[in-house]
Amino acid sequence: MTSAVIFPWQQAVWQQMKPAGNARQHHALLLKGRRGIGKLGFALALAQSRLCRQVDAAGRACGKCQDCYWFEQGTHPNFRLLMPEALSVPSESADGEGEGNQSEAGSAKSARKPSQQISVAQVRALDDFIYLSAHQARDKVVLIHPAEAMNTAAANALLKKLEEPPLEVLFILVTHNMALIPLTIVSRCQQVAMSAPDQAAARDWLIQQGVADPDFRLAMSGFAPLQALQYDEQQATYHADFIRCLSVPEKLDPIELAEKLHKQDLSSVTGWLQKWCYDLMSCRASGRVRYHLQQMAVIQRQAVVIDPVACGFLWRSLVASQQLARHPLNPRLFLEEILLNYVDLIRPARSKAG
Repeated sequence: MTSAVIFPWQQAVWQQMKPAGNARQHHALLLKGRRGIGKLGFALALAQSRLCRQVDAAGRACGKCQDCYWFEQGTHPNFRLLMPEALSVPSESADGEGEGNQSEAGSAKSARKPSQQISVAQVRALDDFIYLSAHQARDKVVLIHPAEAMNTAAANALLKKLEEPPLEVLFILVTHNMALIPLTIVSRCQQVAMSAPDQAAARDWLIQQGVADPDFRLAMSGFAPLQALQYDEQQATYHADFIRCLSVPEKLDPIELAEKLHKQDLSSVTGWLQKWCYDLMSCRASGRVRYHLQQMAVIQRQAVVIDPVACGFLWRSLVASQQLARHPLNPRLFLEEILLNYVDLIRPARSKAG
């Protein structure tokens, strides 16, 4: 369950976002940054502070008033949270309740896979909330996460609301990839860059959370602290098996490996291969490895024989594949394709070297 929280590395941004005196914020904020650095928690804290009656000197919600109680229970009448059905269904959290469609989504879960998109129906359902009087004539907040999950029709429906926004409504959009959001929407928002913590700060925070192997988890999570925190033992086991297969390319069977992994989170598996290819290129170019320090010897052997240009093209194709990984037509075929592309890269190079 995601809660309103301002992480240590977000303090400077929070001070910049805090309204000065009676000055009002822009009617639409776009929080942009990497996945796993706490943007949603920050956005929720911002929304709660906007609705709280007794914010403190730092502009934070008091956590004690009736508005804070409603917000934390997911029942605040002046707050709406829009998320893809796939994100709201698994948790019995305020995220789903804030959207107002959790029970409907839950009943449909057994009949079909939850949608990965924010639909036009979800955006249109905001009309009454936005244009009718607010509870106790207070401000209203709409939070959309992640904004790039809106399909074309949903984005167009939101654009109409951003073009003529009611004075008392604040829109907060959160994005992991701003390039996927229409420029017409981006241009109507105040952009807020959410930076990731440096490695030392992320490591210290994970230690405070009781994580025993912070350096390993950070490396495997792309140095995103929240993703590192969620890196569980089962995921670590699958990842270790994946790396063992890549380490012995002459024995790698893409079809068999795809069969083992097709029920895993495809975005994570694609990210594993991305990091491996990055280390191959980095080792070839500079002799350094960023992610797989324990496999340094293996990467050094492979980096010597690869075609660095072909490896670069494969890495770029994996970046593009990340979007398909979120809703592939066939997970097994998706994995087979990216693994076969890797085999095509590594095996010819090794045969030439031999």
